[in-house]
Amino acid sequence: MAVSNVDQIMLQAQNVCAENGLKLTKKRRQVLHALVMSTTALSAYELRESCKTETGDLLPPMSVYRILDFLQEAGFVHKLNLSNRYTACVHIACNHAHRFSQFLICVKCQLVTEINIPELTINNMKSDAESAGFELTKPQLEISGVCYTCKNKAA
Repeated sequence: MAVSNVDQIMLQAQNVCAENGLKLTKKRRQVLHALVMSTTALSAYELRESCKTETGDLLPPMSVYRILDFLQEAGFVHKLNLSNRYTACVHIACNHAHRFSQFLICVKCQLVTEINIPELTINNMKSDAESAGFELTKPQLEISGVCYTCKNKAA
């Protein structure tokens, strides 16, 4: 995601937690900060390495997964199911309801861009799924492609 106003995002996350009776602990902030600063989705083990303390201590893997579960439930991060990696939600600092997300993932540099899926598209997807005998539970799209930066480098 790598955003320019990290402090605002972290403050908004802290405020959302306070408003909902949740705690954004130091370790949770550390993991969220690492995701906000990253332009690529990260695995739990990459996050573990990224959050290494000054003394070289690593969070236990189970702690990282519990923190990621918390951050997902709070709406701060998304799990990319196809790659089993995590990315910060681009809407953390927004004061509006989150819509359905579509993730565009560059196959060359692993850049992840989150965009909203129009409600009409989701309704059509739900209708098509119902016609096929399915119910959508989490309409999240993950689409691979090549970002313009990588495309221009190749040209």
